[in-house]
Amino acid sequence: MAGGGGRRGSGDVLALGRVIGDILDPFQSSIPLHVSYNKPITNGCELKPSHVVNPPRVEIGGSDLRTFYTLVMVDPDAPNPSDPTLKEYVHWLVTDIPATTGPTYGQEILGYESPRPAMGIHRYVLILFQQKKRQTVDAPGWRQHFNTRDFAEFYNLGSPVAAVYFNCQRENSSRGRRILLN
Repeated sequence: MAGGGGRRGSGDVLALGRVIGDILDPFQSSIPLHVSYNKPITNGCELKPSHVVNPPRVEIGGSDLRTFYTLVMVDPDAPNPSDPTLKEYVHWLVTDIPATTGPTYGQEILGYESPRPAMGIHRYVLILFQQKKRQTVDAPGWRQHFNTRDFAEFYNLGSPVAAVYFNCQRENSSRGRRILLN
């Protein structure tokens, strides 16, 4: 299950991973959020770009099908964690997801763009907001310089109800140099 920012346990991992602070303010996780790319995602786990080419399977908890959620996936480390001049880069944006379902039942505002980190270790954060009602959300004009806090405020989403993140870095084609001797 994804963690929140206001309790011990998984929220501490979000704070240690600087998700709380860099992207989100502290919050209390209140809805189960299960994300998997062939294996369940836990906060701070490492995945290779080849494992995240396709959208993850996302299961949202809750019990009232009249409740809707917005899912946002961002990279706060683009293009380089030591100089994130494009932060936050939004990789996926889906709204109007009914409780107990997943993104395929919602309105995809921005299609999934697979992570392709060029330098360093990047954090990819999936954030879930509970909507007050179904609503129209406009696609951002571009993916770079997205701001999750501003987005949530503009659309009156309030604090997140769940979040989870994973780390990803470029895969090298060779594990090291080979020295050929004649």
